[in-house]
Order: sequence, then structure tokens, then C-alpha cells
Amino acid sequence: MSWQNFIARHQVGDVVDGVVTAQMPFGSFVEYDGVTGLAHQQSWPVGARVSVKILAIDPENQRFSLAAA
Repeated sequence: MSWQNFIARHQVGDVVDGVVTAQMPFGSFVEYDGVTGLAHQQSWPVGARVSVKILAIDPENQRFSLAAA
């Protein structure tokens, strides 16, 4: 899914299922349909399937913030 399709189909508050692609000291990166968001202060193993809630979407920087659903 392209970034434009993502922001056209989703809004803050949506819950999506994704896969953890990287774990950092400040959180986990989660990929959903080809776009990646950051779940701050979440520590999931790489490769884990997780349900996350969209907290914020930043169209200008093509980023979105997530939290455990």
C-alpha cells in the first residue's frame, strides 16, 4: 500500500494488525501493508504479529504513531 492509500483509508483511532520489523530502545517499528509506524515505549520481538491503534498521522513526514491495541 502506498502512503497516499494509507492516509486515504485510515484515521486516528483505527486498529490494524502488523508485523514488528525493528526493536529500538524507544519503541518498536511495526509494518502494516507496506508502511511502517512507531509504537513508542513498546518492546515486542522482531517478527511478532501485533494489533496496534493509530495514535497520530503525520502526512507531511509520512509517519504515524502507534500504541498497543
